[in-house]
Amino acid sequence: MNRISCFLITGLVSILLACSNNPPQTTSSEDVKEVIPDFLPFKKVPLNDLSEFKATTGNWQIAGDVYADRNTESALEVTEGVGILANIPTNEARNNIFTNLEHGNFELELDVMMPKGSNSGIYFQSRYEVQLFDSWGQKDPHHSDIGGIYQRWDDSRGKGNEGYEGHAPRVNASKTPGLWQHFKIIFIAPKFDGSGKKIENAKFEKVWLNGVLIQENVELLGTTRSAAFTDEVPKAPLMLQGDHGPVAFRNIQYKMYDGQKVTFSELDLKEYESSDDSIPDFTQLTPIKALRVDSITYAHGSSDSKYALVYQGELNIPNAGDYLFKIHFGGAGGQLIVDGKMILDMQDGFYFDQPGIAKTTLAKGSVPFTLVYNKPSRHWRKGFALFVEGAGIKQHPLHAPSSTNTNREPTPIIVTASDEPVLQRCFMMIGDEKRTHVIAVATPEGIHYAYDLQIGALLHIWDGEFLDVTQMWHQRGEPQLGVPAGASVALHGDPDFAFLEGDAGAWPDSTQTNVTFKQIGYELNDIGLPTFSYQFGDLKVTNEFIPRASEKRLNRKILLSGNADAFFKVAEGEIISQLPDGAYGIDDKSYYIDFPAGNGLEPQIRKSDGMDELIVKIPSGTKEIAYDIIW
Repeated sequence: MNRISCFLITGLVSILLACSNNPPQTTSSEDVKEVIPDFLPFKKVPLNDLSEFKATTGNWQIAGDVYADRNTESALEVTEGVGILANIPTNEARNNIFTNLEHGNFELELDVMMPKGSNSGIYFQSRYEVQLFDSWGQKDPHHSDIGGIYQRWDDSRGKGNEGYEGHAPRVNASKTPGLWQHFKIIFIAPKFDGSGKKIENAKFEKVWLNGVLIQENVELLGTTRSAAFTDEVPKAPLMLQGDHGPVAFRNIQYKMYDGQKVTFSELDLKEYESSDDSIPDFTQLTPIKALRVDSITYAHGSSDSKYALVYQGELNIPNAGDYLFKIHFGGAGGQLIVDGKMILDMQDGFYFDQPGIAKTTLAKGSVPFTLVYNKPSRHWRKGFALFVEGAGIKQHPLHAPSSTNTNREPTPIIVTASDEPVLQRCFMMIGDEKRTHVIAVATPEGIHYAYDLQIGALLHIWDGEFLDVTQMWHQRGEPQLGVPAGASVALHGDPDFAFLEGDAGAWPDSTQTNVTFKQIGYELNDIGLPTFSYQFGDLKVTNEFIPRASEKRLNRKILLSGNADAFFKVAEGEIISQLPDGAYGIDDKSYYIDFPAGNGLEPQIRKSDGMDELIVKIPSGTKEIAYDIIW
């Protein structure tokens, strides 16, 4: 067995985990600060009716909800309402649908639901297809699988050779039929000179499926098969394929970019001595250096520490509108003043993972700006990075490459699964919270999970590659974060069991302080998979996770001993619903929970703090809880 962690000896683990009966609470500070997103908002396509699209046939309709039975070919049922664009083709009606908007450079996000065995496509500029397909369980994806860039086609190449230049996704990041899947796609349109001659090919810069990067810098020498048009143009509508199979879309949003950038002019630099985290009044100081420059970079500094750089000049703003600035400092502080307004004031030492973010509205034209980089200490970290995004302007750096090493990302360090289980201790994020007692488990079946040993909770499940440990093993590895390397499903992360005063009692987000909680440790079975045990009050709880080789499915079996009534929290999400096949769609059909028939349990869906929870009352004497998690 491949044992990476030094904590895998069962007896030692048991001792280490049992050293505290009541682990400290894992909740973060109650102080709540306004969080500014690090991107400008997308423009949403309203799906109240079909008015955002050109006229088409009756296979396209607006719905309030959709259901695709994961076991039935091409099944898609719709419920009346708004918010979802559904396609149910028939022999009489099966046309494609085109947006009214025409796009060039385009960033698109949307959710898609694929019924079992179905097939569709997203055609950028009606010409370049990102394939949609039910690829669940496909081990070796092709260009024809979901997220593939479809082939071009030429009959003159001869039978069997007509298709060419298709691009398979790097990995199969798809979900089970009937679940919502999320795409983020950045498309770069072809460019033409003044005479209409193409001078640059179209390109898919990046394609993410369910959070996994599956395509990058795929150049398109021409239109793909089944495009609505074979010529290439600067702008054209988005097309959704309607003639192949049923499909549903929601949360369609986009940004359009015109190719322009924010630039500098009249840029001057002054360098000062500085030995204080508080930024001084530079008008009262004499600079040690002053010169005209054409870029901003910490490399302009004369020494490694105890100095400040002050840049002043003009920002050339291509379009009127909102602009978002994001700045990173390496063990330093600074300020950003734009058009006379202090939009960022970061007086103390900040690190690259603590960016300052500010949004401001600017007119077209030149506006004055001042950037201060204050480096008063000899801290080994150095450098800064300044990014901007604006109206019709894609986020881009304003700093020179010499100003930071963030443009030279380390080669990812991936712990791979093998024909034996792999266990790796790490820190791991669940939402915005860092958990510090996590063990990640890889299985030979390619189904992986992360478990919080501190509170006895399942955190993440995923498939594909196992664990990205770059933030643990690169250089000092200070974050100590392990990151699922495949398409991950985040679970609720709260303690599994609680003693509540009735069905409506609030679920604790950490172990209950009035209940004894004691980790017993874990044992490895004959093939090296762990079984986790802990004591919760009068209950001894044992967790076993069994992967299903042919599907993205993890069977969870919990064995109980002791006599106590308790509640078990199965799942949490914005919307939880029981589906016609008896399974539960969790977090608005992000994954399924499926209990075996005749298990004697009575799951209930309840509202709590604005969320749905799926809980089960566990009567005294219950011996086993079992269910499948499917995604």
